[in-house]
Amino acid sequence: MPTLKLAYSQGIFPWFSEGQPVLWWSPDPRMVLKVSDFRIHRSLRKTLQRFQANPVCEIRFDTAFETVIRNCAQAPRVKQKGTWILPSMVAAYIEMHEAGLAHSVETWVDGNLVAGLYCVAIGQAVFGESMFTTVPDGSKIALAALVAFCKPHGIAQFDCQQATPHLARMGATPIARSDFLVAMEAAQLKPPPIWRFEPLHWNDLLAPAP
Repeated sequence: MPTLKLAYSQGIFPWFSEGQPVLWWSPDPRMVLKVSDFRIHRSLRKTLQRFQANPVCEIRFDTAFETVIRNCAQAPRVKQKGTWILPSMVAAYIEMHEAGLAHSVETWVDGNLVAGLYCVAIGQAVFGESMFTTVPDGSKIALAALVAFCKPHGIAQFDCQQATPHLARMGATPIARSDFLVAMEAAQLKPPPIWRFEPLHWNDLLAPAP
């Protein structure tokens, strides 16, 4: 776990396949989602509004971290065989979670965990890792909840690591690694937020566009 924390603090993350040694990455450019650039398309807005209004739907943080990461490890990946979230990495991220440095954002419906994501957070530097869903738009709801949480806590952006069409549609963009490192290092020095989701966090995100 200390090695993992040190790597993230320097903008480096692990990504490898079974049978390979641990490979460490710091891509240039770096895919980042600026909170202010998050795109809520019409269909997603309707989904979020229904979710917010439904009493059996809720967002929870950190109540099922191990379940979330194990589901992420099993989630199918486009153009990728297997997973890099191997048992040793699961154990390392669970240690990070127990140390308050990794968090899960969970989508619950009628008492069932249906989707989620996990991230690493050092101070106010947030590094998105992986997500899963068992229902349509479940992981999008979790991602939107993370954005909604970041807004009032002054977290301007979070790391998405690598470019994917899905993240690009949600507003993520590549930036120069040097710019990412400057912003990330400054964010680490800020006091961490209390990782607890409140329903009012949806208000700003879902407010009608001016």
